[in-house]
Amino acid sequence: MPDLLIELFSEEIPARMQPKAAADLQKRVTDGLVEAGITYTGARAYSTPRRLTLTLSDMLARSPDLREERKGPRADAPEKALEGFLRSTGLTKDQLELRDDKKGQTYFAVIDKPGRAASEVVAEVLEDTIRNFPWPKSMRWGSGSLRWVRPLHRILCITYDEQGTEIVPVTVDHITSGDITEGHRFMAPGAFKVSSFDDYEAKLKKAHVVLDATERADHIWADATSMAFAQGLEVVEDKGLLAEVAGLVEWPVTLMGEIGEQFLDLPPEVLQSSMKEHQKFFSVRNPKTGRIEKFVTVANTETPDNGATILAGNQKVLAARLADAVFFWENDLRIAKEGMQPWLDSLGKVTFHNKLGTVADQIDRIAALAREIAPVVGADAETAEKAARLAKADLASEMVYEFPELQGIMGRYYIERAGESAEIAAVAEDHYAPLGPSDDVPTAPVSVAVALAEKIDKLAAFWAIQEKPTGSKDPFALRRATLGVIRLVLHNNVFFGLSVAFDSWQAHNPVLAEAFAKRERSISRLPEGQFRNDLANQHKNHVKEAEQMIDGLTSVLGDRFPYTADLLSFFHDRLKVYLRDQGIRHDVIDACIAMEGNDDLTLLVKRANALSDFLKTDDGENLLQGFKRANNILSQAEEKDGVEYSFGADIKFAETDEERALFKALDDAEATITPAMKDEDFAKAMTAMAALRAPIDAFFEAVQVNADNDMVRRNRLNLLHRIRTICLSVADLTRVEG
Repeated sequence: MPDLLIELFSEEIPARMQPKAAADLQKRVTDGLVEAGITYTGARAYSTPRRLTLTLSDMLARSPDLREERKGPRADAPEKALEGFLRSTGLTKDQLELRDDKKGQTYFAVIDKPGRAASEVVAEVLEDTIRNFPWPKSMRWGSGSLRWVRPLHRILCITYDEQGTEIVPVTVDHITSGDITEGHRFMAPGAFKVSSFDDYEAKLKKAHVVLDATERADHIWADATSMAFAQGLEVVEDKGLLAEVAGLVEWPVTLMGEIGEQFLDLPPEVLQSSMKEHQKFFSVRNPKTGRIEKFVTVANTETPDNGATILAGNQKVLAARLADAVFFWENDLRIAKEGMQPWLDSLGKVTFHNKLGTVADQIDRIAALAREIAPVVGADAETAEKAARLAKADLASEMVYEFPELQGIMGRYYIERAGESAEIAAVAEDHYAPLGPSDDVPTAPVSVAVALAEKIDKLAAFWAIQEKPTGSKDPFALRRATLGVIRLVLHNNVFFGLSVAFDSWQAHNPVLAEAFAKRERSISRLPEGQFRNDLANQHKNHVKEAEQMIDGLTSVLGDRFPYTADLLSFFHDRLKVYLRDQGIRHDVIDACIAMEGNDDLTLLVKRANALSDFLKTDDGENLLQGFKRANNILSQAEEKDGVEYSFGADIKFAETDEERALFKALDDAEATITPAMKDEDFAKAMTAMAALRAPIDAFFEAVQVNADNDMVRRNRLNLLHRIRTICLSVADLTRVEG
């Protein structure tokens, strides 16, 4: 069984494209081979700036012979049906077989497909892969028709085993495959032959090319951290930059350079961003002071002066970049010390969204909402409002204009320089958080208040103008904002009704009425009925959206947010995903969402955790079965009799000890569950509900609910209603799967 080696050698491939390109090469080639019947035991893809490489081990030397049988039309079918079948099989009529079938005599085709040599299949699959490779961007060059990310120079394609090496013949435009590759562009120019993957990898390394990107990254990081440690410093970890730099070099040479003394007082984030974005440098920090004092760069070649010339050039370019940063920093500080009002004024000219006004309008909405939320999270309302009004001021600064990724971070510096407290300054950075599932969640009360206000405003505003996520599209990152609210509330144990927050947002913002008026037409100009008809006609292909808009119009002038139910449903969907990742079943979450107070996420999760823990016990599992049995019997009886058995069971009609025991157990459970639920002590309520397991089991074992005596039957059905009512007061157990 031979092994296969493929290399596509070209001009430099952008680093950001290399990992996916290697994966695409592996997938397309292996999928094509397997589809043709050529299997293998292992595959590995590699990338460097100038090559994509794929190696397969223990590949079949030949695809298997196949015999395929196809059923065709009946013997008396129209001639055209038979002609179509013959075309699809490539056979003639006399090659078909007539067989008896359920519907009469039917034509069958037996098609023999002889196997093919692996090299023939590889050549076919590789040519198709090259010609149809999914580059994000590609180019043509010369007179050929091939498109590649950069000009393709060589195709290496060989199979090899104990008997030797064989070139797989592939021709794409003017390029013919061979067993030749090249080493490092400068340190080992020239071509050489290879006979196997091991030979290929060893000769590349001898020619100053490290094939494995992971090995290059590990080498860079080891050298950089060693250099820094030797000087009592540390390299600022940046996995994204490390992967990118590993894709820029074939032979990494790590060098450490100096940052000019005049730049060391810049905020470390500014130095780090400038060096990363413009120069692809790693920042080197003094752990004692937190200052960025040096940088690490990675060259692609060794030099006689051990990189001195390279460092001198890099330091010169870096000095020019950092001089710009110093200019921005000093200008921004001057405005910050004067109170940042020019920035705040300028945000009134920056559009946030054409239907939602400017960034200044957004800040007004967030400030009003932060003031309302502050007492709920233990923050001072005045402080929260002030922090909200300053949190986005840095968006107008020169530094953030140059480095947008520093928004919030620079705001913290500027607000401190303006003389505000550290508590208010921290909000500038914290109110964007958390941006992702692994981000830290703010815990300072003022930061929590403004962060919640920022995200709730975004969600309510975009729901108000009906700009919601659809499918995989979420241009305004509303799913991320929703998860941010969930994490903020749960992490800080905030008992917080979202419905109240939405209504508060609505009460402070006439934007909803304005959006509808601009989007459709003025309510005052048309009778309500005519407006409804026009709107329905305009949105006849989107009935649900039209109905939502119509319903919203009826309450536009009120203080209730008209999309609360829809937005809460969106929150619940995100919460289900979040809790499923923590091991809580979807049906348990649904059972809790169905209960009153489901807009308080902390309360909802507290209930879901208690129910989840309860159902993991034997008592919980058995009680669930008892509840379902009681509910099914009761539901069937109510449907059959056309009445509701909810008029109160009376113990005087009980005929058995098991009935009387169940009456007492229900009384005891209700006496505990009712105040426990009022106090939101779900664990206590679940414990009381667990005590019902034994009496319910005993009741069903000893008692026939549908007794012959009609009075006894009704009493027992009313008793089942008590079971259902008490259990459903804790959670909607009808939604829990048995």
